[in-house]
Amino acid sequence: MLYTRKEISNIYNSTYQLNKAIYEKKIFKIQNGIYSDEEYVNPLAVVTKKYPKFIFTMDSAFYYWNLTDVIPDKFCLAAKQTSIRINEEDIKQYFVDDEIFEIGKTILKVENTEINIYNKERMLVELIRKKNQLPFDYYKEIVNNYRKIANDLDTFKIAEYISYYKNEEILFDRLQSEIY
Repeated sequence: MLYTRKEISNIYNSTYQLNKAIYEKKIFKIQNGIYSDEEYVNPLAVVTKKYPKFIFTMDSAFYYWNLTDVIPDKFCLAAKQTSIRINEEDIKQYFVDDEIFEIGKTILKVENTEINIYNKERMLVELIRKKNQLPFDYYKEIVNNYRKIANDLDTFKIAEYISYYKNEEILFDRLQSEIY
């Protein structure tokens, strides 16, 4: 099980006790502020524990939703505009307007870890919004996989999500021509 610094201090009342437990291998320091009762921990679980309010998006979300077989080289996390900037090599941070940050947020179990992630409908909107920023082959692979599941998507949610953006008509036209 993973623990934050605050959680571990409820178990070990002093730095001495914590250091003793680490020395005796009863607890393991995974990163600054993250501890575990297991020596090896899934990096996904560490990121989720360390940043519980952030939401997986873009490359990570496409991969976890099985819309691509390209394993992301970084964890892609959405954060509110007012959030702190993360300075970690294995994390790519996307800042999202606070008003639309929670829209489409859901929970998905990946590798025995429950993560906050945008649903497939929100990710479809993000895909068509960022079409020009993605490699062509990667974009086409994801579009083709969306076409396969198009009938399972909630079109009302997609229309609602698109309505939050200024270029609503362009996004809707792109959605119609690319997916449906």
